[in-house]
Amino acid sequence: MTEAQRPTIIHHRVRRMTGRDPDEQHRVATPLELLFDLTFVIAFGIAANEFAHLLAENHIGAGLLGFSLATFSVCWAWINFSWFASAYDTDDWVYRLMTMLQMVGVIIMALGFPPMFASIEHGQHVDNRVMVGGYIVMRIALVGQWLRAASQDPEHRPACLTYALWVTLAQVGWLAALLLHTSVPVTLIVVALLIGVETLGPLLAETRRGGTPWHAHHIAERYGLLAIIALGEGVVGTVASLSAVVGAQGWTFDAAFVAVAGVGLTFGMWWSYFVVPHAELLHAHPDRSFWFGYLPIVMYGAIVATGAGLHAAAYYIEHHSKLSAAETVLTVAVPVGLYIASIYALYMVIVRKAEPVLVLLLGLTAVVLAVAVWLADSGRSMANCLLVVTLAPLVTVIGYELLGHHRAKEKATPA
Repeated sequence: MTEAQRPTIIHHRVRRMTGRDPDEQHRVATPLELLFDLTFVIAFGIAANEFAHLLAENHIGAGLLGFSLATFSVCWAWINFSWFASAYDTDDWVYRLMTMLQMVGVIIMALGFPPMFASIEHGQHVDNRVMVGGYIVMRIALVGQWLRAASQDPEHRPACLTYALWVTLAQVGWLAALLLHTSVPVTLIVVALLIGVETLGPLLAETRRGGTPWHAHHIAERYGLLAIIALGEGVVGTVASLSAVVGAQGWTFDAAFVAVAGVGLTFGMWWSYFVVPHAELLHAHPDRSFWFGYLPIVMYGAIVATGAGLHAAAYYIEHHSKLSAAETVLTVAVPVGLYIASIYALYMVIVRKAEPVLVLLLGLTAVVLAVAVWLADSGRSMANCLLVVTLAPLVTVIGYELLGHHRAKEKATPA
């Protein structure tokens, strides 16, 4: 056996955190990152299920608030881990164990969603104790990682210490919030303040403290993988709606329409996400990484909310919903519209130009969704209305394939 034929033995002994090469060739997501993402499948699933239940009960305000808090906390935790991993993934045993600790925190946080939703629904104080407890577990591990990077990577030490400082300050605030039984308005104020504190960390670190060696293509791939995970809720919602139709009517044309609508909608949302060359845009415009980092929170929330809306449609078909037909279609149409708008907004923020063709496509998307709601209000079946909603992402897909790919290529080329 030659030297080239010998199997590679991977050792996970402690390695120095000197930072990854931001121009490393063929950088892809690691198996550990994919394992970490599985915990977010659970978190998104619980959030969507609770949201769908409140929608069916016509507690829309409480559902939106609880869902916003849940999905924001999930996305925020994922984003901070992923950007650190892009810069400092050593894959040694210490890094692996710290990642496992963060996974434990995600699960704890997800288990706190049901009591949080229930407390908002019943108009009491916001019971976010389990949520915040899980969040703190994750952040303790993350702060430890940033301090380790600061001690072992002198070149990027100011940025790493900035991250560690502001995350720690935020955790002190979250710990104080954990001990308080606050009303909904007070909770919103506290959350807004602490989000502001946490946002200062990456903003200062990446713009005024030298930044960290994150990898543009790796980051773009990681965001795409999270989008696929979120789209899984669309499949879950489709199965719920299809089961409801089959249970009520058997295998009819409506059942076929629901299957095509749910899968087609999920597929169209997937296609519309990946028509944008995120990696090339981020590589060409690294100074706009802050927008790329945090604006997709709205996008992921809209994806998961679409799955919740499909689940709410299942409740309607089973006659277990207090919503009207038009209101039920809106639970799907609104997040789909928000999702498409967020894709365009992210693109325009990065390229810093609002192109007329994008405005036109957004207008056509709004028309398609409005037609779906009108059909529901006119007495058309839920299956047919959902089939019309499925056409909304196709507006973006067709527009890109015919016109947009030339512009996207130009914008992704560094000046």
